[in-house]
Amino acid sequence: MTDTRVLLEVENLHTQFDTSAGMVRAVDGISYTVNEGETVGIVGESGCGKSVGAMSILRLIPDPPGRIASGSVRFDGKDLLTMNDAEIREVRGGQISMVFQEPMTSLNPVLSIGLQLCETMEIHLKLGPEEAKARAIELLDLVGISEPARRLQQYPHHLSGGMRQRVMIALALSCKPKLIIADEPTTALDVTIQAQILELMKDLSNRLRVALIIITHNLGVVARYADRVYVMYAGRIVESGSASDIYHRPVHPYTLGLLRSVPRLDRPRGERLIPIDGHPPDLTREIHGCAYRPRCSFAVERCAHEAPRIEEVAPGHASACFEKARLERLLKEAS
Repeated sequence: MTDTRVLLEVENLHTQFDTSAGMVRAVDGISYTVNEGETVGIVGESGCGKSVGAMSILRLIPDPPGRIASGSVRFDGKDLLTMNDAEIREVRGGQISMVFQEPMTSLNPVLSIGLQLCETMEIHLKLGPEEAKARAIELLDLVGISEPARRLQQYPHHLSGGMRQRVMIALALSCKPKLIIADEPTTALDVTIQAQILELMKDLSNRLRVALIIITHNLGVVARYADRVYVMYAGRIVESGSASDIYHRPVHPYTLGLLRSVPRLDRPRGERLIPIDGHPPDLTREIHGCAYRPRCSFAVERCAHEAPRIEEVAPGHASACFEKARLERLLKEAS
């Protein structure tokens, strides 16, 4: 990256939910950064806290039952967690945009596409109705929607899933944000459309110099589109590094488990996938030691009593595992 100025810095973020079963520690002290124009992947299985962490950045956690217990989120030098309601509303949609999992529920079904696009720009960019309409047509064309002027009159149910997600991307870009958070943006789409949407987002990020956070459970996505990757498990980051590091030199057993459970074309035909045994921990209960220990084939006695801290194993590559050196050695021998 030629420009390494830090745009977003999340530090020791804790987000919790009070439920009838007890307090859920959904995000348990995560820290990471995003540089200007960079694409960062946040990976992990369902329930690991990746979406809650993203919602916490924009303070979209419903209170009650949720709350951001502690930590800081500095964006462009300002702490978003200390802003008042009016200030954070200026950031949402204006400087940071979000693309959600299911566009049919994210777009208002009773408002036209044009109204939803234009209203955002009139509020944040202070554009007049005609200026907003002209930019809305330009944005729909930019994201590859045919006949953009006609689409402004249509409603979400008139469009396919892929086109609705393109509208969501246009909406995210409408106010010229510095950062877009894409939370599982292709979950509801078929495989062909998934690839088109991801290629579009990466291309627009490069052309417009917009930083991008892609939240996903699919390691294939981050291998192709992300510059850096953070792997989450049980509300914590357990490994971080470049996409190449994570994909070719994993140094946490959970990352290795995720990679082994993904089909790959460079593996022998008929080779069986290796699933991760067991289940994620119950986040309403206090976890003693390493959260991944019950599912880990590398666990030692120390893992039962002490939670490993994330530590650098090479420049820009870190892991939270006591046995990372043994894991790294075994992978080198296997290759």
